[in-house]
Amino acid sequence: MKRNNFWLILVLGALTALCPFSIDMYLPAFLKIAAEFKIPSAAMSLTLSGFFVGLATGQLFYGPLLDRFGRKRPLYAGLSLYILASIGCWNAHSLQTLVLFRFIQALGGCGASVAAMAMVRDFFSGKEIAKVFTLLILILGVSPLLAPTVGGYLATWFGWKSIFMMLAAICAAMLAAVRFYLPEGHAPDPTHSLRPGPILRGYLEILKEPQFYTHALAASLALSGLFVYLASSPMIFMEIFRVTPQVYGWIFGILAMGFVGASQLNFLLLRKFSNEEVLWTGLIGLTVIGILFVIAALQGWFGLTGTMILLFLFLAFFGIANPNASALALTPFTRNAGSASAMLGFLQMVIGAIASIGISLLNIHHITPIAAMFAVSGILALIVMRLGTHRIIKNPIQTHEPSAIDTLI
Repeated sequence: MKRNNFWLILVLGALTALCPFSIDMYLPAFLKIAAEFKIPSAAMSLTLSGFFVGLATGQLFYGPLLDRFGRKRPLYAGLSLYILASIGCWNAHSLQTLVLFRFIQALGGCGASVAAMAMVRDFFSGKEIAKVFTLLILILGVSPLLAPTVGGYLATWFGWKSIFMMLAAICAAMLAAVRFYLPEGHAPDPTHSLRPGPILRGYLEILKEPQFYTHALAASLALSGLFVYLASSPMIFMEIFRVTPQVYGWIFGILAMGFVGASQLNFLLLRKFSNEEVLWTGLIGLTVIGILFVIAALQGWFGLTGTMILLFLFLAFFGIANPNASALALTPFTRNAGSASAMLGFLQMVIGAIASIGISLLNIHHITPIAAMFAVSGILALIVMRLGTHRIIKNPIQTHEPSAIDTLI
């Protein structure tokens, strides 16, 4: 890597990791926040749902804004909004207020990841793009390994509100880095339309493409299992298995290695198999693990260690399935690839938000309903693939190696 690119890639990687860090860091504090607000711990998953809805909404708007006003002005606005919302989370005294500010926090933070992806394409070309995305994935992988551990210790030593002040401080540092180390990358284009009509028509055209809606829905349903895990893992480990917030942070990091490792394994698998073959394998694996999880939960076969093994395998199969589903969904698009990517992200976040809301409706004292949601997500994804495949043209455009940006989704 050229030395003059080091800081550029580091800043872009930090921007990409902001939203995942925002999700992972406060999970160890779920029970503490629920106790302070005097609500069931499962209701805390609504704060994740609010965040996912914010991410979904933001993805549809930042693309046109980044094209119209250049990269840095929308990025400044998004990061500033994130800082203000983090302070609002720190000052929240009720679940409703926290959900609202988490939604606003996601609206601001979403601009960081969308802008970072666009700026990689601004600053690099050809094979350099894939190399840079690979580096961003490695930076992104730090989030599930580091954020819950840091959050667990902050919640124990300084209280849960310190987590949001830390997030505000991290974002403020990013804002300074963007100001001093990040070039503009793309000049503002006043001719780019922000009218709702053309934007909406463009999204509708994308949704009519069978290869897109089949693989996008399959990817979104599979991803809903991941969101169920994110929303329920504090209850699984800290409430059902009674581990401390610090231990939970370490467990979360260990399990995340299943997802991160499988995502990298995916590149090796694609040297011998097509995207479709690897996708089917991942979805079947998700479903089998989900069904096995339900049976094991009903029979009381597994304790903490067995549960961790099943969750590790579930996340690993998701790490195999999701990049290929995303890559296949985006393959038919060239001119409007950015809009297709935004629509894919929107669908994933909306379905994920619905799944996490489902967790909030359950008074979880046993792992069985969570395991059932894992199984259902895999089964529905397989059904969508089976029903949608025959609508796709017989010789769809294939990509034998999903781009690293698809792996990030």
